[in-house]
Amino acid sequence: MLKRLGGGWGSGLLGVIIFSGSLPATRVAVGGFTPLFLTSARAVIAALLGAALLIALRQSWPRRRDIIPLGITAIGVVIGFPLLTALALQHMTSAHSIVFIGLLPLATALFGVLRGAERPQPAFWLFSCAGAFAVALFAGTHSDGGTLTGDLLMLAAILICGLGYAEGAVLSRRFGGWQVISWALVLSLPVMAALMVASWPTDFAGVTAPQWLSLCYVSLFSMLIGFVFWYRGLVLGGIAGVGQLQLLQPFFGLALAQLLLGEAVSGTMIAVTLLVVLCVVGAKRFA
Repeated sequence: MLKRLGGGWGSGLLGVIIFSGSLPATRVAVGGFTPLFLTSARAVIAALLGAALLIALRQSWPRRRDIIPLGITAIGVVIGFPLLTALALQHMTSAHSIVFIGLLPLATALFGVLRGAERPQPAFWLFSCAGAFAVALFAGTHSDGGTLTGDLLMLAAILICGLGYAEGAVLSRRFGGWQVISWALVLSLPVMAALMVASWPTDFAGVTAPQWLSLCYVSLFSMLIGFVFWYRGLVLGGIAGVGQLQLLQPFFGLALAQLLLGEAVSGTMIAVTLLVVLCVVGAKRFA
């Protein structure tokens, strides 16, 4: 049992590290692509890879009763979150969006209770709220600001993503993590391919190399590879508990910014990170 939980938290942590680059990469990508094209293109690329995996490994087709849950997963993590965040990041910086990532663990835990029949102890919610507040407070005092439109779009993105995480995790108990995200991508492929064609840019001449690389990152890592580890972690360690690892995501993103962009890391960031780690440990204990 302990090995199972440890493996779940390890897989979940790796998924969080992969996801930590998603919003900065999206922010870069929307400088060269429209939000609709970016959302549809990343989904199409990931869907083709997911389909290739399903065929190569001879996976059986989902049952009829699994279509609706797969559809909810697709709406949450394949369509809703990428599109809403791409739209939101036209109105705010990626730093400001960290405020809302701090709310994602609570959204995931809430839908884990509603859809996954999980029942965390009351102390779990105390640690979860404390961690979310710490992240939101830190991000709110260390961001470049945003607009009401961007804030509302990010809030909607967090809610629909939490639903997609929880629904996909429930399905992963039967399918396996990579199968769920692959089938969700395949299910959304006809719609996303049509949207990609409809939003196809008239000219790619102005798209820079970093914008192309960002598109590749959100297509391969944010849309597919990250979910392989993330859903496995949610299944093994519990949706509510492992979901709290998302509280660390903003800090991984800032650490990447320091390593790749040379941005300074303040003592406040280190202190808040330690506080969040304690909250995650507490949430894990009572999940």
